[in-house]
Order: sequence, then C-alpha cells, then structure tokens
Amino acid sequence: MELDKNDQGCEMSEIRFETPQTVEAASALLAGSQGLAKILSGGTDLLIQMRSGMSKPEMVIDVKGINEMTSVKIENGGYRFGAAVPCMHLVENKAFAKTWPGVIDGCNWVGSVQVRGRASVGGNVCNASPAADTVPAMIAAGAIASVVGPKGRRDIPVEQIAAGPGKTTLEKGELVTSFYLPERAPRSGDAYIRFTPRSEMDIAVVGCGINLTLDEHGICTHARVSLGAVAERALVVPEAAAALIGTPVDEAALTKLAAAASAAARPIDDKRGTKAFRIKVAGVLARRTAIVALNRAKGIN
Repeated sequence: MELDKNDQGCEMSEIRFETPQTVEAASALLAGSQGLAKILSGGTDLLIQMRSGMSKPEMVIDVKGINEMTSVKIENGGYRFGAAVPCMHLVENKAFAKTWPGVIDGCNWVGSVQVRGRASVGGNVCNASPAADTVPAMIAAGAIASVVGPKGRRDIPVEQIAAGPGKTTLEKGELVTSFYLPERAPRSGDAYIRFTPRSEMDIAVVGCGINLTLDEHGICTHARVSLGAVAERALVVPEAAAALIGTPVDEAALTKLAAAASAAARPIDDKRGTKAFRIKVAGVLARRTAIVALNRAKGIN
C-alpha cells in the first residue's frame, strides 16, 4: 500500500505501508528497506514527527496485527506483554496493575487518557526520550526486552535500548517485540514519581523509579533505582540502591539514597529546569518514591 499526501506543506509522497502478521516478517521488512523505515505501534510520536517533517520514512510498518506484540500473558510466574500493547490496556489489567503498580505509575503519566489509549510502552522505550515516563519504572522493575532481527532473537535489559536522545542500540532490521517482568518476590513494592510544571500533558523535568523487596523483618534485601530526564538516557543508579539494601529504609537510608541520586544526575540546563534544580529534585524524588515503594511492599496503600 502506498500513501501520497501533502499536509500543511509537509510532503509525504509514496510512503509504503505494510501490515506484517509475524515479528519475523516485520524484521525482514525493516532489514530490506533501502530508505528510512519506521514501526507503527501506537503512533503517538511517529505521526507527530511525520507531520512536522522531523521524520520522513519511506516505509511504515504497522505491527498492531501481530499477536506477540499485542498480548499480555503470564509466563514463568511473571508477565510478558507485547511492545505494541497500549498503556491503557496495562492500566486496566487489574492483575498486572496490582503486581506492578510502579510500571502503572509510569503508564499513567504518558500524555492524556486519549493518548494512553494508543501509546505503547514499546514506543515510549524505543522513541528514546531521556524523559520517557515508562522507562525508569521499567528499568527499576528489571524489565527484559525481547528483540527480533535478521540474526534471530535476543533478550536485553530495557536500560540497554536507548543510546541517547532519539537513538537506540538496535541494529538494522531489529525491533522490540515484547517485555518480560519477572515473578515478584513476597513483600515487594515499586513506584514511579516525576516532577513537571503541569500535572498532565507535560514531560518529566526529573523522574524516578524504585523497586524494592523486604524480608520478613522489614529489612530491604533487593532494590533497583532509576532516574529519568537527568542524563542523555534513563540511568540505573546502583549507589542509590545500595543505600537501601540492608536497612529498614529508615531516615538514614533515605538520606543516603537522596544523596546518591543527586550525585548520579548529570542533567542539562534548559527552559524547563536548570542543572542545579534537577540535581536537587533527583534526590527529593528518590526519597519520595522510595517511601511509596516501601509502603506498597508493606501492603500499605
């Protein structure tokens, strides 16, 4: 199928539109493209980029007809969901939302409810915005991405997908097909909090995702901390996680966590926030996010 359209002075002529039914077919189309090829998942970023002239693909590959990329299922005690699953499908999946509330926190910050009805976690991850809301939450959760390409299938941690603003580590012909979240240990909780000037329809000035597990005595035995919008891509902050592990996540641990988060931040100055402001907020948000994750691990809503 080819599209030929002029829209507000932006020429989009003879765009090849494909609807493969398998991930292998989608990969083959990507690999065989002689020009720019783009995956259409939710389209909430791609269509805006095309209309503005920022992206001029010669082929658009709609993957919404591929079952692997649009399903949510339990696998080995954990959850696997397709990269093209809309954010609202996860939000409305009660079992998933109860298991991974921090991931749902991230999903709920993506645009408006109308946008979330189309936007996918896969698109949010692969758009590679440093301020993407689902990414710190997914990184904190330990999410693993399944990638299919000409060389076959490989699994990589979500934090290894983005290389920088708008750039990924995916090779030609590769696409993210699904994400796997492992089985949760008892007494685990996760959370994502962001700071924005507006409560909705804005992008994060700073974002923080934290996932932690407690033992039967209330001592933190596992933690992952991720920061968004404070570097060229979302960060894993092992020093911040180390501040929590072995503690009851008390005031002393939270103080160390905040200091480690601020120390890891390497933001830029822009119209939405200065470096100094973002560094300070990174610590504040880490503390607040840890408290929410702690309460969830204890069953306190």
